[in-house]
Amino acid sequence: MSKLGFNTALALQAGLATEKAAIGASYLIGRGDEKAADQAAVDALRTSLNAMEIKGRIVIGEGERDEAPMLYIGEEVGKGKGPEVDIALDPLEGTTLTAKAMANALAVMAFAPRGGLLYAPDTYMDKIAIGPGYKAGLIDLDNSVEDNVSALAKAKGVKPEDITVCVLDRARHSPIIDALRGMNAKVSLITDGDVQGVIATTDKDTQIDMYIGQGGAPEGVLAAAALRCIGGQMQGRLHFRNDDEVKRARRVGIDNLDQKYDISSLAAGPTIFAATGVTHGSMLDGVMFSNGQVHTHTLIMNSMDGAVQKLRSARPI
Repeated sequence: MSKLGFNTALALQAGLATEKAAIGASYLIGRGDEKAADQAAVDALRTSLNAMEIKGRIVIGEGERDEAPMLYIGEEVGKGKGPEVDIALDPLEGTTLTAKAMANALAVMAFAPRGGLLYAPDTYMDKIAIGPGYKAGLIDLDNSVEDNVSALAKAKGVKPEDITVCVLDRARHSPIIDALRGMNAKVSLITDGDVQGVIATTDKDTQIDMYIGQGGAPEGVLAAAALRCIGGQMQGRLHFRNDDEVKRARRVGIDNLDQKYDISSLAAGPTIFAATGVTHGSMLDGVMFSNGQVHTHTLIMNSMDGAVQKLRSARPI
């Protein structure tokens, strides 16, 4: 065991916790109630965290304390003994996906030692990410879409038209999509869930080579934790729409509003990442009920040994 307690046992506990959150949310799949689905995931995840022997602190959560009664930013969780852990979580990434029974809803969580995760404000973040196996600095947020795709294509030994880029389907991303299609690259559009979009770059089965776009800053930290575990690359820069968002950033200690964050500044040191499918998706199967059992599919990553595990579990309902 490491002196911080970041090991396989803790990683498995994280996976069990996201399983419970996914199962909780699964009862609301397709029922049109986003808030109820999210609350079910929150309740299950909080119960699991409080049963763990950790000194946990939520740094990416459901919102500020006055906005969220549970799993709010700054909330202390766990039994108060064991490793001191900063926690980033999204009990249900894809509330709309769940309510509408659409693909790729996840229960997601990351652990790092205290101070190991960026305390990101609830603003947007410009992001670019690729999976592991490439030289450092291959992509850059300040480079053009065309330059980044061409650099990745060259590193892979393929043509730009062989590169698939995941983009969140939003009007603000029209210039990105136009640039990609202008060079005949393949565009994989997603309706929600950009944590899943980023981590898809780590799984060859998704055939996603790169993620580009603007999404939530807290989700950016969660995704960075996953990439950190296995040597992926990511850059992000906060994007502010108004003065209130600037004030929000300053309240959490961010002074350089134009800083470009790399993966080590988003998620530093030992990192654990866990995600469980709620609905069926490109990376993980969703929760299924059959013959008196509930079946789950969970991804666990651990930077301590670079391990990536996909676990299928079945337990009595």
